[in-house]
Amino acid sequence: MVESAVMQIATWNVNGLRARLDFVKHWLAERAPDVVGLQELKMQDAQFPHADFEAAGYRAITHGQKSWNGVAILVRAPLALEHVESGLPGQEDFGARLIRARIGEGAAAVDYTTLYCPNGKAIDHDDFPRKLAWFDALRGWAAKFVADDAPVLLGGDFNIVPAALDSWDEESLRGDIFHTDEERDRLAALLELGLLDLFRERAPEERAFSWWDYRGGAFHRGHGLRIDLLLGTPAIARRLHSVEIDREFRKKKDGLTASDHAPVVATLDPPA
Repeated sequence: MVESAVMQIATWNVNGLRARLDFVKHWLAERAPDVVGLQELKMQDAQFPHADFEAAGYRAITHGQKSWNGVAILVRAPLALEHVESGLPGQEDFGARLIRARIGEGAAAVDYTTLYCPNGKAIDHDDFPRKLAWFDALRGWAAKFVADDAPVLLGGDFNIVPAALDSWDEESLRGDIFHTDEERDRLAALLELGLLDLFRERAPEERAFSWWDYRGGAFHRGHGLRIDLLLGTPAIARRLHSVEIDREFRKKKDGLTASDHAPVVATLDPPA
């Protein structure tokens, strides 16, 4: 099989696939990414619209649940797709939030996990310490296969603002949900395994966001957060050509309402 000269890999929290299906199909037709990790499907596996995606040229693997959470990976033909595992071990009570696949063949293959990390709700909510425990479990799980020379990529909605630059109002929000030291420490511990924030590899000083609240005109006022991340090993970073937050698809298209998240897309060159 002949692999593409480049591989475009995206992450996107679609905020309900039933509500967003036509919008996602529009984006796929317009952008034609090779690989897409989807989060917050809000549907069971049996409800996933495989036929719609197959008609668009994509195969999918899914890990869904009723009404909440749910993740999937789409791969455009003819790329090889091999399901590796679903679910974060020991964290099943937090729902369907992780799916991992091997994509492509030979030296160009990528080990891609898409994940929908817990929100935590508020720092005084019972879900907040559970969120921290989930991230501790994620680090322990990833430590088993993340290595500098392994082509590993983790993409998803991390529900953590990595640094002040990634928040529209760090001064007011510091210490609030997504902005706490505890959350940032967990993300830092994950990165310490040997993962790099690919957006920051290409734009170290750029203030850019991937999520905007639907309320209060947040998108148009620039009141956003960068919480959707693509984290890659050095083996991935060496192939990194570009990373883009696709803000254009946070806007309505043809009367269709966008997710409150924008897609994030990394373009990888073939391995040297």
